[in-house]
Amino acid sequence: MTENLPRSVVLTGGLVAATLVLSACGAGPDASANADGQSAATTMTAKDFGGMDALVKAAKEEGTLHAIALPRDWANYGALIDGFEKKYGIKVKVENPDGTSQDEINAVTSRKGKDRAPDVLDLGSSFAYSAAQQDLLARYMVAHYADIPDGQKDSLSRWYNGYGGYVSIGCDANRVKTCPTTFKDLLKPEYKGQVALNGNPTKSASAFSAVYAAALANGGSFDYIQPGIDFFGKLKRNGNFTPVQSTSASIVKGRTPIVLDWDYLNASYADEFKSKGLNWQVAVPEDGKYSQYYSQAINKDAPHPAAARLWEEYLYSTEGQNLWLKGYARPALMTAMEEKGTLDKTAAAKLPKVSGTPSIPTEAQLGYAKDDLAQGWAKAVSR
Repeated sequence: MTENLPRSVVLTGGLVAATLVLSACGAGPDASANADGQSAATTMTAKDFGGMDALVKAAKEEGTLHAIALPRDWANYGALIDGFEKKYGIKVKVENPDGTSQDEINAVTSRKGKDRAPDVLDLGSSFAYSAAQQDLLARYMVAHYADIPDGQKDSLSRWYNGYGGYVSIGCDANRVKTCPTTFKDLLKPEYKGQVALNGNPTKSASAFSAVYAAALANGGSFDYIQPGIDFFGKLKRNGNFTPVQSTSASIVKGRTPIVLDWDYLNASYADEFKSKGLNWQVAVPEDGKYSQYYSQAINKDAPHPAAARLWEEYLYSTEGQNLWLKGYARPALMTAMEEKGTLDKTAAAKLPKVSGTPSIPTEAQLGYAKDDLAQGWAKAVSR
């Protein structure tokens, strides 16, 4: 891989010249710049920008953060958005909250240079790799970058894992007599028309991960996702798989009584549905134990570059990481925070129980699996 120079290096000369021209024309100061005239769009760290106070000041001048595909009930994002707005007085505008990782990438590429473009991205790992390869992401290191485990961050700091969990099976015990707890169980005839995914796996990272987990449960590996594709083809042929995308609404209506999704989403559903009299049970299948994280990144051409960087700093602060944890998601800094004594122990104790140590596929493995899925998924489930 050829390493690109940071934008701060590439643009230094041009930035000085541009500043002189703008001054001569009587243009106003850059709202995204610090006291020395450095633009937030070129800074690699808050320290380089003059510290957090300077970054906060520039972000407040911008006044807005554009986000995309962040449902309020996903990994406690509602509390994170509210906390950021309250702390900094910056409005977070979320477009297409139920969108997919691919929708996010599409918005970046189609709106390049426009004020409507998203500032920040929350992407499934394979999609973060893809976005980095397309040179869509800015290089930026949050203050706690060193605490993010190796293998969970890009060497060029274009993305880093934020939170994650395990593929799990959620089940409406009021409608399903015996809830499945393994992938093998899902093939039983009693589950006809009941098994659903959270989207299309060629576009949705959570659905993609469910297929990967199914591969592990059926003789596959990180290098071989085909058994997972074949498994869902078999589910489709025997009538158990339904193409209806699972949502909290589809669950309440009984349209998707069995859902393969992240454990933090299924666990949050269990809390949400109690008041509605729905008994939602959650199990992490031991025969297909698959863990993955969602990555955080900044659009290289973010219209609000200071607010984008401040958002990342907030997500990787103790407050931000513990808010993810309260949404049943496992934050990337969990181990470091445990060592420092800053982890919310009460929230950690509520996480779905999982045995063993998780392993995560490499960038190359995810890329090949994504390609294989793109080629084989439609054919497998259309029979």
